[in-house]
Amino acid sequence: VGRPQPAPPATGADKTTLVVHLPTDRSGALLEMLEQFAARGVNLSRIESRPRGDKVGEYSFSVDALAHIAEARMAEALVGLRRTCPLVVFLGSYPAAHGQVTPLAPGTGEADFAAAHAWVEALRRGES
Repeated sequence: VGRPQPAPPATGADKTTLVVHLPTDRSGALLEMLEQFAARGVNLSRIESRPRGDKVGEYSFSVDALAHIAEARMAEALVGLRRTCPLVVFLGSYPAAHGQVTPLAPGTGEADFAAAHAWVEALRRGES
């Protein structure tokens, strides 16, 4: 772990590593975290839980996501995590060692996110 710096450019075969703390020990907390990725078509290649502090039932998760922070789907997943989790630590986006491009689910490409954002902006301007 080093000083914060910009991520290297996306290659199409990338990983992003995070540490995420769940809000509380309650039913559905892990599901809520995972939904931030699933709803945006971001696949996870690794998720590990670690106990947090002295309190029973509080966990942090180390996560490897198959996407780059430069991709809209990963950026929006991070926004969702930031809204719902007390702590999200971005450790970096980097080329995956395997070098295999991750296939995208329908509706999760850059053009899909751009079109959806353009539609919302049109609605805000009163256009249909």
